[in-house]
Amino acid sequence: MRSVRLLCLGLMFIAPLALHAQREKLPPEDLEFVEKTWPEAKKTSTGIRYIVLQEGKGEVGKPGDRAAVLYIGRLLNGIEFDRNLDREHPFSFRVARGQVIEGWEQILQQMKPGEKRLVIIPPELGYGTRGQPPKIPRTATLVFEMEVLEFKKD
Repeated sequence: MRSVRLLCLGLMFIAPLALHAQREKLPPEDLEFVEKTWPEAKKTSTGIRYIVLQEGKGEVGKPGDRAAVLYIGRLLNGIEFDRNLDREHPFSFRVARGQVIEGWEQILQQMKPGEKRLVIIPPELGYGTRGQPPKIPRTATLVFEMEVLEFKKD
C-alpha cells in the first residue's frame, strides 16, 4: 500500500512536468532563445508564439478566403530565407487549403486585415524534419514578420 501511495505522490509531481513537455513544440535550445529574445510573446494552444506589432481591423481570415500577405521569413539565427514586401504583388493564397505551412494556416485565422505580427513557428508547424534545403535546415524554428493586406471571399 505504501508503494502505491509513493507512486501516486510521484505522479502528482511528474505528470504536470510531462504534460508541459508534451505541449511545448519548440526544441529546448530554441525555447530558451525565444523566451530570452521575445519575453512578451504570446503563445497559441498549438505552440506558435507571436507579438502583435500593429492591430488590424475587420474580420479574421476564414478557410477559403484569398489572403494577400507581405512577409519576411528568417531562421532563428536571423538569416533571411524568403521575403515578399511588394504591395503591388503580395503573396496571395487561399487560407486553410494546404498552400502554405501549417503555422501560417493557423495564425492567419487569428489575424485581421492591416495587422502586423512577429510570428515564431515551431518546426513541426513549419517544414518539420525534412526542412527545405538548402535555405531551411531540418527541424528549423521559423520567425516571420507578417502583414495581412486583405482577405477576399472570391
